[in-house]
Amino acid sequence: MTADTTLRARFAALQGAPLFAAGGGTPLEALLTEQAGFDAFYLSGYAVAAWRHGLPDIGLLGMSDTAQALRAVARVVDIPIVCDADTGYGDVIAVTANVRELEAIGAAAIQIEDQEWPKKCGHMEGKTVIARDDAVRKVAAAVEARRDPETMIIARTDALAPLGIDEAIARAQAFAAVGADLVFVDAPPSKDDLRRISEEVGGLLVANISEGGLTPTVPLEDLAELGYGFVMYPTSALRVAARTMGEFLAELKASGTSVAWRERMHGLDGLNEIVRLDDYLEVDARFAATPVPSA
Repeated sequence: MTADTTLRARFAALQGAPLFAAGGGTPLEALLTEQAGFDAFYLSGYAVAAWRHGLPDIGLLGMSDTAQALRAVARVVDIPIVCDADTGYGDVIAVTANVRELEAIGAAAIQIEDQEWPKKCGHMEGKTVIARDDAVRKVAAAVEARRDPETMIIARTDALAPLGIDEAIARAQAFAAVGADLVFVDAPPSKDDLRRISEEVGGLLVANISEGGLTPTVPLEDLAELGYGFVMYPTSALRVAARTMGEFLAELKASGTSVAWRERMHGLDGLNEIVRLDDYLEVDARFAATPVPSA
């Protein structure tokens, strides 16, 4: 893992300020996130399901889908990639194998959660979680499994909704005790809950902002004051894009022309710039001008 892709180095450089990440499920979102200057890209399981497969986040995808999505993103960006690995796709043996595979593909951090399978988006109703001891064993296995000490392990608990905030905090504390680098209590429904989690868990904490979900949209500076070290917007770009595409396609079907939208879309040159066409053409031109030695 290079210095550019090391999440630990980014945290160190921020000197206590929160690391700010945007997320999605595709390489194009990752490129735009990098070009916007975010600290990291969060590869969201929800976004992978929706963007790449047109499916809801209810446990319909598996490890191979996550690995394929990560490989596609890692191919095109240099900023650290935080990979949502759902439940780790099994117990400690599967967690061990899958952490090593995702690490080898290019994940700077790997997140696992304590839901029962099939899991659900953390802001949906009806979630269930595995026993605390089983969850802690899986986190400990993930920590032990990594081969690169720079790889960070994020341990998430979804226990707040089904079992209450006391249990969620107890799990977060236990995850930290077995070596998780960051802990993540998902879907706290109020700023008071966010504050209590910070006060009682400490360490590097994750705040997940999903507009329309259970957690209020608290500004970055307020989350920093509350003690959150990693703040992410994992699916906001996806939801903006989905709404905009739906509106465009409805108007295109109704009017038969895209003229009214011309100033609201990239031209071909603009999209080519995002995907760095000139970088590839430069390689082609450089080698075309290089004499080939004779045998």
